[in-house]
Amino acid sequence: MDNVPESGPAILASNHLSFADHFFGPWPLRRRIVFLGKRDYFTGKGIKGFLTKSFFSGVGVIPIDRTGGKASEEALSTGLRVLGEGKLLGIYPEGTRVPDNRLFKGKTGVARLALQAKVPVIPMAMINTFELMPSGQMPKVFGLPGRPGVRFGEPLDFSRYYGREDDREVLRTVTDQIMKAIGALSGQEYCDRYAADVRAELTGRAPKDDDE
Repeated sequence: MDNVPESGPAILASNHLSFADHFFGPWPLRRRIVFLGKRDYFTGKGIKGFLTKSFFSGVGVIPIDRTGGKASEEALSTGLRVLGEGKLLGIYPEGTRVPDNRLFKGKTGVARLALQAKVPVIPMAMINTFELMPSGQMPKVFGLPGRPGVRFGEPLDFSRYYGREDDREVLRTVTDQIMKAIGALSGQEYCDRYAADVRAELTGRAPKDDDE
């Protein structure tokens, strides 16, 4: 927790193992984390939709369109606004909950935000939340390998790259360094593929070619 500044803007970049991450990630901090989340969380119908919307609103999630193209620019501008207000911005660089317990390739939006806003990136690793609540399943009470929790790494300084947020090679380099730091905290096996592509293959859907 000492690695998270008590004031000022910063990006918290986390792996995304489970729905439960939204609870266990911010829980130990004294500061509120503002997350960018997919708009679908806020558009559900009936009681389930109402409860989902209430939960994500309560934990500080801002709804955005994550379908790529102009939606990526919306996410960027929203993130810059949050950081400009001096807040903590939470991002899941993998872009979605992972299909298995590995760490997947990060999308470069986190790097673009860090360079454009000129803020540090704090690696954040969720621990044992995949076992607690795998994607699409109810929470498990028994058989967990350990307590669910979170680890915060030392802030990463990318000031040497400021002004180069339009350089794709720089964005990939910064993103890979962030994912490496997350992996060092989480101890996960790394997979050099996008989680959404692997999930699409498992469900028979066409993968999306979107690096942001």
